[in-house]
This record gives sequence, C-alpha cells and structure tokens, in this order.
Amino acid sequence: MQDEVSRICWLEADVSRDAHWQSEKGVPPPKKVLIADDTLTADIAYRLASEGSAFLWRGDYQNAKQLLQALARRAERPVRRNRKKIAKEVKLNPDAVTTLEPKAVFNQHRQAQAQRARILDAILIPVLANHTIPLRRAPDVTKACLEVFGNVTDDYVLSLRELLGVISAHEWRKKGVVIPFLKEGAQRLFPHYGVFSPLRGEYIQLVATTPLPAAIQADSLAFDIGTGTGVLAAVLAQRGIQKIIGTDQDPRALECATANIHQLGLAQQVEILNADLFPPEKAALIVCNPPWLPARPSSPIERAIYDPESMMLKGFLSQLKEHLLPGGEGWLILSDLAEHLQLRSRDELLSWIAAAGLAVVDKRDARPSHPKVSDASDPLHQARKAEVTSLWRLAAV
Repeated sequence: MQDEVSRICWLEADVSRDAHWQSEKGVPPPKKVLIADDTLTADIAYRLASEGSAFLWRGDYQNAKQLLQALARRAERPVRRNRKKIAKEVKLNPDAVTTLEPKAVFNQHRQAQAQRARILDAILIPVLANHTIPLRRAPDVTKACLEVFGNVTDDYVLSLRELLGVISAHEWRKKGVVIPFLKEGAQRLFPHYGVFSPLRGEYIQLVATTPLPAAIQADSLAFDIGTGTGVLAAVLAQRGIQKIIGTDQDPRALECATANIHQLGLAQQVEILNADLFPPEKAALIVCNPPWLPARPSSPIERAIYDPESMMLKGFLSQLKEHLLPGGEGWLILSDLAEHLQLRSRDELLSWIAAAGLAVVDKRDARPSHPKVSDASDPLHQARKAEVTSLWRLAAV
C-alpha cells in the first residue's frame, strides 16, 4: 500500500477519487483540488491559486499551457510594480541608497520565487500508468516520462509546470549540449533530468586551460568530486590524464556521467563511482566544482546550486590534504557570487583553506557570460554583474 502522503485526493461528480502524486521537487500534494477545464479564466485561477487551490485539468491540454502562461504574467505583476516603485524613488532622490542589504535582497528574491512557484504549480495534469495524457491535443510524453519516472503501475497526477520540465529535459537529453573545450568530433554531452547541465562554459574553460601539476607526470591519476554529467572528468581525460575517478551520490548523476563517458569513448580512462566526496585512493589532481551558494535547496533539483551551510565545500577542503599525493594539487572551482550576496565572505573561505592545512598556489579567474549578467531586471543583477568564477589551485602545506 502506498503512503498516504504520496496520494492526491479530490472530489469529482460527488465521488471521492485519488491517484498517485508525482513530484520530483518533493512538494506535498495540494489539499484543495478543484476540477477545471477550458471555461476557467486566468483571473479566477490566479485568485484561487493564490489562496491555495489547485486545478485538476479536464480540458484541452494546449489551453492548459496558455492558462499557465497567463498565470505567469499575473505572478510577475507584483515584482514589476516593486521594481517601478524603487526606480521612481531613485529618480526622485538620486542619492538614495537602498536600505536592503544584498543578503536581504537574495532572501526576498527566493521568497518571491517560492510564491510564484506555488501559483504556477497549481495546474495539475492527469497521466495514465502507461505515461499517456488523457486530454485533448496532449503531446506524446511517453519517452520523456519513462526516462524520469520509469515504469509505473498506477495512474498519477503532477503539475503541468513540472511536466514541462520533464519534456524540456528529454529534448536536452536528445540533442545534447556542445562543450567547445572537448575535442572536435566528441564535443556533445547529454544531461539527464535532475542533473545540472554544463551551460556555463567559464568553469570548464578554467579546467581545460590551467596547467596540470607536475605530480601528474609521475602518477597520472585524478579525481572529479561531484562529477554530475561527467564533463570535467571528460575534459581531464582528453587532456591526457590516464585515469580519472568521478564520484557522485545522486543516482541520476551516476547514470548520466556513465552514459556520457561511454558515448565519448572514454570508459577505459574514466571510472564513475558512487562515493561521498572522495574515493579511498590518493591522486595527483583532485577537482571539485561544488554548489556555489550556501543556502538550503527548496527541491532535490536545486542541490546542484545550493549547498546548505557550505557543507560540501567544507567537506572537500577538510579532506583534500589526506587524499593528495606529494606535489599534488586540488582545484576548487567556485564563483564569488555568494560573497557579493553576503552569504559567505572571502575571509571565511580563506580561513577554511588554511584550517585544512592547505595553501593557495595560484588562482585563475574568468568572467561569466550567461544572459543574466546583462539582465538589469534581475533582482540579483548587481551581484551577477560583479561575479567572477575562479579556479583555486590548492596544495598541502
């Protein structure tokens, strides 16, 4: 018998019904579920969703997508009003300085994101056990859902927004992501659902161009801690390192990295291992690209972005020395966005490095070029504009 928490219940035609509740984000099923179709207006849907209601869709699938877009526009209105208010105040008083510290701006931004997500997740889609959608004009999502949910024996319900994420991930998995720093003819990686996609190239460029430690000549072994898609392990392999061990604990990341390493023809060089940070051996080079922001993830998918209390970062640093061969280096790839948001200071980072018995040999920087850097409407724009991604070369003292 399935746990009651994983069931969603509703009343339809005066009959109590239920189904399996599917949420990869780990959110509980909504308690108030209304039956909705094409007659539901966006204004009424937005008001009810803001009050906590969800809508099990029985109308046309494409109309449900249009309703979702209309809800997104309405959810953005309070944000736009707040931005206009701030802009007006600054215009009236050019010397005015916002009383909000960057950390407070970040927290407000996350709260607004959470509220927006609750509203947009209100449209629910029924899916049969064979991963087909029993709605008019519904797309074929069988392969996409099978990749994420596997074989199921029960009909289920999930939010339309999450379903669109599953479909989008399936398309990325089919076409892949071009990695310019991999050798020509083998430049495409295929991220899986829930595994952070290597769309930001600056940290990959740093790993691809930083000189390898001299110790790698005597013992050509490297670790890629938190391998994800396996992109950094692949870069190190194509730089000529004979053996790389990529570690992760997330089952999807392990499956994704293994598949990518095989399709790149690097399986003889790269081993993907289920491990908490380090394998038992010692290596001449140990690379780690931990989540960059010390905050609590609101869903499992956000674990690639948020590292609560910098636990992974601290764990990597504290154990690095004992896993380095003599003359070896640890490469820490880290953005300073957390510093600009006042979530972690540079002094804290340096104190953790020193406490771990490590010294900074060198630091190489790269400026990010993703679209948010130039998006002035982003509440975190000032921090993103100043952001630098660095590769810290660390050695044992």
